[in-house]
Amino acid sequence: MEDTVKAFSVVYNPINKDNTFTGGDYISGSVTLELAKDCKIKSLYVQIKGKAKVRWTENYGRTVVVYSDKQKFFSIKQSVIQEFKGQGSTTVGRGCHVYPFTFHIPEQDLPPTFRGSAGMIQYRVSAFLSRSMTLDRKAKAPFTVYSKANLNSSPELMTPQHSLKDQKLKLFNSGKVVMDVKIDKMGFCQGEGMQVTAYIQNSSSRDIQPKYCLYRKTSFFAKKKRHVKTKDLVKEVGEPIPPSTSKHVIRVITAPAATDVSILNCSVIKHEYRLRVYLDVKYASDPEVKFPIVILPASASPALDQLPACLGHGGYGFEAFGNPLPTSAASAPSAPPPPPSYGGYNLHPSLFEN
Repeated sequence: MEDTVKAFSVVYNPINKDNTFTGGDYISGSVTLELAKDCKIKSLYVQIKGKAKVRWTENYGRTVVVYSDKQKFFSIKQSVIQEFKGQGSTTVGRGCHVYPFTFHIPEQDLPPTFRGSAGMIQYRVSAFLSRSMTLDRKAKAPFTVYSKANLNSSPELMTPQHSLKDQKLKLFNSGKVVMDVKIDKMGFCQGEGMQVTAYIQNSSSRDIQPKYCLYRKTSFFAKKKRHVKTKDLVKEVGEPIPPSTSKHVIRVITAPAATDVSILNCSVIKHEYRLRVYLDVKYASDPEVKFPIVILPASASPALDQLPACLGHGGYGFEAFGNPLPTSAASAPSAPPPPPSYGGYNLHPSLFEN
């Protein structure tokens, strides 16, 4: 038997050439319903929703445990055909019907659209059709949200970073090595070079070689567990430094332009970066320092003179580098909770301390 509904779809209208949205934008479009004959409809509504969800499994002997969680950023619904109480319905005539809609995406710093090995952040507009004595119909159209964070988002993004490492060598080496490393800030736009300035003192009996590694660490949180994936993005090697030599070394490390932006404002998914600078010392543990790096959209503005004087420390989720208490997922269109601290979770697998 032919279904009365010949077509049911939902589309939205792009607002820019990249077809992306951010918090505070309006999204408009239409729902199309084509009927082969008159039809009684219980309800028809359209909805926009933003959420993050994670899911992975772990094996403990013969036992398989599933870990999952989710966070809702917003959920807004508009009725096209109002649902009646009881058995009421609305008769819609045969033919093609187009119903326009407009939503205001909540004005908040939403985490960007993301898809990883154990979770995703997704946004979509959906339409739902309900009729008596038949299955409901659903149409959906995912849309992309990008981060609107920039170098003005928090003072920490422009704060220089500095670390000193002094290590005595043992076993097959003698003496010590010292590395004093600086980078000029924490926040960098996609494709921007990171200048690393290091003073290296080699008081050992062997050559040492400075090395650099920019890596990504993606964490998924559920049921007080953390599932982590790491990936090296850039690895570079400097010139050897002979024994009894001190040297100033400057290196520019550039993250690929296509690098995903950092995600620090989601309670179940965290997408962060570290820059590791270390010395390759033969027959000894390598002294190293690590710096947290925040990757911002390429369009982020460096207009520092517009930085609000009253801007607090939580402008771009920098509680992620501290020790906040984990919070549950939001269920209303309000600002999402901060990322849970690593200290509140059992680590799996084990990772670096930083």
